Amino acid sequence: MRILVDADACPVKEEIYRVAYRLAVPVTVVSNAHLRVPVHPLIERVVVGDTFDAADDWIAERVDGGTVVVTADILLADRCLKAGAAAVISPNGRPFTSSSIGNAVAVRAIMSDLRAGGDRIGGPPPFAKEDRSRFLSALDTAVIRARRQAGI
Repeated sequence: MRILVDADACPVKEEIYRVAYRLAVPVTVVSNAHLRVPVHPLIERVVVGDTFDAADDWIAERVDGGTVVVTADILLADRCLKAGAAAVISPNGRPFTSSSIGNAVAVRAIMSDLRAGGDRIGGPPPFAKEDRSRFLSALDTAVIRARRQAGI
């Protein structure tokens, strides 16, 4: 049982640490650059190379049925679900599931095509206090559910 974090642009690292401490779950913070992380036996920092998708590749290669992944990257979420992750959660608390990921990938592709064609489209809404609260609840639920499934 562990939490893997796609950390370079993750706004909820402190919340992840709080859940990890409370539930005694190891966390691996994966990034392309050196990030500050708490000095604690449950927290591990992994700095991968700065090549394209290096952090994503590192995470996707280590996912198993006892892994909860935190990422905003839809393509990484898809890879992790296909690799059998116990759960994949976005920083705003919305879970990626096998039934929702296909639509998310399709919408991402359409938006990318529109941007490539010169269309000006808005990005995601700003990160809000409600997102942080929803994330905490979703992560807590995902970890507890994964533990039950693993018989821990």
